[in-house]
Amino acid sequence: MPREILNEQQVAMYLHMDIREVVKLASRGQIPCRKVGSGFAFRKGELDHWVEEQIHHLEPERLAEISRGVSLHHGLELSSLVVSPMIPHGGVAVPLAARTRDAAIRALVDLADQAELVYGRDDLIEELRKREELCSTSLIPGVAFPHPRHPLPYDLAASFVIVGRTSTGIPFGASDGSLTRLFFLICCKDERTHLHVLTRLALMLHDDRAVDELMAADDADELRATLLEREQTVLEKH
Repeated sequence: MPREILNEQQVAMYLHMDIREVVKLASRGQIPCRKVGSGFAFRKGELDHWVEEQIHHLEPERLAEISRGVSLHHGLELSSLVVSPMIPHGGVAVPLAARTRDAAIRALVDLADQAELVYGRDDLIEELRKREELCSTSLIPGVAFPHPRHPLPYDLAASFVIVGRTSTGIPFGASDGSLTRLFFLICCKDERTHLHVLTRLALMLHDDRAVDELMAADDADELRATLLEREQTVLEKH
């Protein structure tokens, strides 16, 4: 549950951190929490958002540790493909026909709608717009991960990932002002899946070579195959 409250020990297990590091971050106000007696309480939904904001700063080993902690917390399989099976048939667009942020969001949602995965197209588009206004999901240079602020258990036929690559970069709110070309729309029916998918994608795309390979893919089939190869490599390494 996004409103689940965790203590220091549970956060240490969830994020695969030393409890002393958790307490240090909490004491310094560097992680979302509130003081409760002699300890700290952490709202899980706020922790997940904090991890999202840190993703582009984290090394692969740290991302892998977080991914393991999240998986164990939710009883998810550590050694299975996560991202690739969530991309539906027709769920990769090369090129994605968009030159603005809103056009990219609409085009990605349209692909999900065509795959009959979305019950309320317009509502999802509006939810994604609101999320981007709150904080851009362009977390890696050239790459964005648009997603709703909260899971949508009743608005989706199934959890999914839609992938699109535009012909040229578009402004998507990256903190460094860079343009974005590669988009992963992440929509999950339950909150336990979301951070698992996001950390797996971040591991897959952590090095510049991975992003370059996806940018160089000739068509949707090659881009999909490259993503599968990258995810298999992550499983072998971590």
